Amino acid sequence: MALLAGLKVKKLSNSTAEVTVPFKFLNKNPFNSIYFAVLTMAAEFSTGILSLMHINKKDKKISMLVVKIDCNFYKKAISKVRFVCSNGDEISQTIEKCIKSKNGEIIKVNSKGFDSNDVCVAEFNFTWSFKLKKVKI
Repeated sequence: MALLAGLKVKKLSNSTAEVTVPFKFLNKNPFNSIYFAVLTMAAEFSTGILSLMHINKKDKKISMLVVKIDCNFYKKAISKVRFVCSNGDEISQTIEKCIKSKNGEIIKVNSKGFDSNDVCVAEFNFTWSFKLKKVKI
């Protein structure tokens, strides 16, 4: 779905991920703005890619799952939107805590979407759950 929508990872570092979604025919609703589901997918992708990156640095198998989403839409998205998540350090610490405690851990992370004029059009808060996978014998 992300490929069809045209999502692109523009930046990925230990602390920050930036994902863009274009304003194109497939993403437009009848009101000539980007579908909320497409915006949600891009926002989740910006938080999830940071999580996957930090999980892949560990030698443990860890599952991840979105358990809650809160969002606010401030303005119609009528141009390319850039989602930024800057919670990479907190995600890394939560994954480390999950490994050490051997318990599931949750974290609330934020992603903000900015239009081509750098105006915030939407803000998402995703609550992610991380849990060590059980070793099969």
